[in-house]
Amino acid sequence: MEFLSELWRFMRARKKFWLLPILLMTALFGGLIVLTKGSAVAPFIYTLF
Repeated sequence: MEFLSELWRFMRARKKFWLLPILLMTALFGGLIVLTKGSAVAPFIYTLF
């Protein structure tokens, strides 16, 4: 959690709010890959990339 608070303070201080959507989408796709790793949906998810 310390990393997230430090990242938020950095973005606020440097006005780098454009990084937020990039980080959120990266986390979303990473979570999607982790959650579907052993399922039957995995071959369809991997074709997106």
